[in-house]
Amino acid sequence: MKKRIVVIGSGLGGLAATVRLAAAGHEVTLCEQGENFGGKMNCWTEQGFRFDTGPSLITMPWIFREIFEAVGSRIEDHLKLVPVNPICEYLYPDGTRFNYSASMPDWLETVRNLERRDVEGFLKFMRLGAQLYELSRDTFLRYRPADWVQHTDIGSLRHLPWRYGWGNYHRTVAAHFKSPHLQQLYDRYPTYVGSCPYRSPATFALIPYIEFMFGDWYILGGLYRMVESLITIARQQGVTLLTGARVTRIEHAGGRISAVRLADNTKLPADIVVMNGDASHAPQMLGEPGARMELAPRDRSMSGLVFLFGIRRSIPRLNHHAVFFSSDYRREFDDLFDRRQFPDEPTVYVNAPSRSDRSLVPGEGETLFVMANAPANDGSWDDQAIAVARQRVFSVLRAGGFPDIEKEIVVSNVFTPEKIGQRYLMPGGAIYGTHSHNWRYAFLRPPNMHTRYKGLYFVGGSTHPGGGTPIVLTSARIVSELIERYES
Repeated sequence: MKKRIVVIGSGLGGLAATVRLAAAGHEVTLCEQGENFGGKMNCWTEQGFRFDTGPSLITMPWIFREIFEAVGSRIEDHLKLVPVNPICEYLYPDGTRFNYSASMPDWLETVRNLERRDVEGFLKFMRLGAQLYELSRDTFLRYRPADWVQHTDIGSLRHLPWRYGWGNYHRTVAAHFKSPHLQQLYDRYPTYVGSCPYRSPATFALIPYIEFMFGDWYILGGLYRMVESLITIARQQGVTLLTGARVTRIEHAGGRISAVRLADNTKLPADIVVMNGDASHAPQMLGEPGARMELAPRDRSMSGLVFLFGIRRSIPRLNHHAVFFSSDYRREFDDLFDRRQFPDEPTVYVNAPSRSDRSLVPGEGETLFVMANAPANDGSWDDQAIAVARQRVFSVLRAGGFPDIEKEIVVSNVFTPEKIGQRYLMPGGAIYGTHSHNWRYAFLRPPNMHTRYKGLYFVGGSTHPGGGTPIVLTSARIVSELIERYES
């Protein structure tokens, strides 16, 4: 039965849900509070330089292929995906540097040169990741938690990796690797979901497994091409696309969703509402007594401080991805989550997509996305705070041998946690909503279907199954299937 559906927010999860629901024959209206569609997956252009301002790589490319197939299209008609190899270059304060190759023989040789015993440790770590992935593929990544028992073969539970799969992530890494360089490399993976390796569950070992086994991928023209493609499909489907349309209220009657109200008091009747904003905003939008539109700082994932630099000269020796590690990783995370301050010595991630895609620059030059993790606080980032943090970032880069680009910068922009929070309505700029430091936050995030109000659904990184581009696409599929099951 055809329903009137309003999708709140045009992040990747909201866009994927929009086109899936429109393809199923529903009347869909997409409300985006900003000027551009895409949410955190967005872009910035200046003087011929084009930057992605959000995600910088994709994994699990078959999930991206699936969304196009689900709406009767083909990814090849919209996007060109290219593999990135090496996956990343890693640089350490002691001068150690190496490429994390996507080639198994090359990577095993690198591991052997760092610590011979870690070859076996790496292979065991990958086997652990494979077990966790196989378990989650048809449960956590396929259905909402309420449906896991129904779709899980109980007999398969005997294959669970009990010893290393259910404890602390860092301890599991340390049990597999002797090299401090490899420990720090693999400790980085919980940051992919805005969390600390010393506090996250060991089940996150599936993240490095997925990246190594299925590779990192890039979309020619920038990842924002994915958003542009889904918007094109939505227009072809007849979706009503609204920008500058901030939803301030979700109306309901008799326990059933009835409409949304925009900031200008426009009322949009709805049989179903799919919320792609931060799930912590829902209670206030529903008008629940005493509800506050925020997520407590202690519960937030990390934010980030991002500098975008367009430079006038090309640097062929740059890799597409590079990480310049801090000398004390544990102290860095204590700064982020305990002291809740920008680290004195941050780890710095440099993404140079122009090394793989010269369409991003006007002839010579490079586009650089330079990011350091930051706490998701509510404080102000004034010019002085930005200048101090920028100095710390460049100090780490210089120590790692990064070329001096200060005099080569043609265009620049900065995204602070404050700016991220304000632009995308994320408390403190918490990129992934809640952190994943315990089982409840990691695996029992806000549900995809509201338990009290019929017709209200949640999609995106703040709900099940969590953050990351392929995972929010998965949440869109879960939500679409729930609506088909319960709203027809």
